[in-house]
Amino acid sequence: MLKAVDEFDYKPNIFAQNLGSNSTHTIGLLVPRIDNPFFANIASIIIREAHKYTYPVMVIDTVENPHEEDAALDTLITRNVDGIIVAPCSESPTRLLEIADKKPLVLVDRYYEDADLSYVATDNYAGALEATNLLIANGHRNIMCIQGSPTSITSRMRVKGYSDAMEKAGLKDMINIRGNDYSVQNGYIETKLELMSGRPLTAILALSSTILLGSMKAIEQHGLRVPNDVSIVSFDNNVFLDYLNPSITRVCQPIEDIGVTAVKIMMDFILGLSSNQPSILLSPTLEVRDSVRMNTQQL
Repeated sequence: MLKAVDEFDYKPNIFAQNLGSNSTHTIGLLVPRIDNPFFANIASIIIREAHKYTYPVMVIDTVENPHEEDAALDTLITRNVDGIIVAPCSESPTRLLEIADKKPLVLVDRYYEDADLSYVATDNYAGALEATNLLIANGHRNIMCIQGSPTSITSRMRVKGYSDAMEKAGLKDMINIRGNDYSVQNGYIETKLELMSGRPLTAILALSSTILLGSMKAIEQHGLRVPNDVSIVSFDNNVFLDYLNPSITRVCQPIEDIGVTAVKIMMDFILGLSSNQPSILLSPTLEVRDSVRMNTQQL
């Protein structure tokens, strides 16, 4: 019998094997935008890490829509996945709390401050504070912050870091927050509108690399150059940022550590090794490149 198994390269059906144990050996992963390089990257890391435990990952893009997220959760529960990792887009954690009572659940990147849900994310407040302080230290006062989805904790904490840095520098009246989405289009439109308004603008804090790309396009179309006319700092670390002209100063999130840690927490839940609900904020790093220039006119 064993010889026949070897000859036919037999592979056991995990789903059939686990019908009795009520386990599918599968993890569900919900991301708000798979076309966003940040979420594509983190999904890749989670898939790789789960593979080490021989757990396949079912990935669903919720397109930054709470209704789609709710439907995706229904799908994963119907498929009886062993656990769910999710970067949520809903304003309320109610549905996720209900699921977490019955099934292992870990949040990545985004979380809810007052909910008893395990999460792994970046300290976005510290990253935005440091980035804004860099611009202020280089003589910039007219700094526009282009945010992502206003309801997401990532955007809110980044905006808070920006606002606190501006206020501490005595620039409360110059706080300028625009935008509503982590998209190229949002960066393009908001930069375009600001440049056409006639108000002075010497620097931009783009709260994602996708927003950055839209801003860069609008600056170029306006006949301006980075950093000669407008300095810019971005969130997220993507290799293409070093190939732009100029290379982009950015706040780097520890994506590798986020993905690895999330899967470790999930597998500890699934395998019964831990029942703790860890809440982890990992420190970002500011990578200084060539997109920020000293603004001597406002010093």
